[in-house]
Amino acid sequence: MPVPSRRPLETERLLLRPTTAEDAGRALEIQSDWQVTRMLRMAAFPPDRAATETWFSDHEREWRAGEACRFAVEIEGRMVGLVDIDEIADGEGELGYWFERTAWGSGYASEAARETIRFAFEEVGLSALKSGHAEDNPASGRILVKLGFRHLDTVERFSRPRGENIRQRRYVLSATSG
Repeated sequence: MPVPSRRPLETERLLLRPTTAEDAGRALEIQSDWQVTRMLRMAAFPPDRAATETWFSDHEREWRAGEACRFAVEIEGRMVGLVDIDEIADGEGELGYWFERTAWGSGYASEAARETIRFAFEEVGLSALKSGHAEDNPASGRILVKLGFRHLDTVERFSRPRGENIRQRRYVLSATSG
């Protein structure tokens, strides 16, 4: 499967640009908010600076290897979140996103995810995307349903920031269903 070039994507209100190592500091600020990080499954809380910097410095390699495509989401030059396609393998990937709290409720997650889905199917050539959310985060579920994902199941998964198992609702979207 060909790997698309690292280039920015634009929506009506947002710039989605490939992440760089320099984005780690801003990501650290966003994930220092417990209300943001508690909804993520793998992030540490409080965030670990070295781990965050290491993760962001690996994004370009992941992209070139065809493993993940990650975008910093910007509004007027300010990074407000991240949207990505992760765990790319066998024609499938996983959609993920997180935003600073001031961006919640503005439709930015839906807008960024919609463009990333288009990118995943049309430019990466994936046939399906998976996604999920903590059961106590119904707003994220509404976004996924609005984007055309269908509920697959609910499973117990470990949440690193919470330090306990949570119930995660999982979803799937086929390239042919849209």
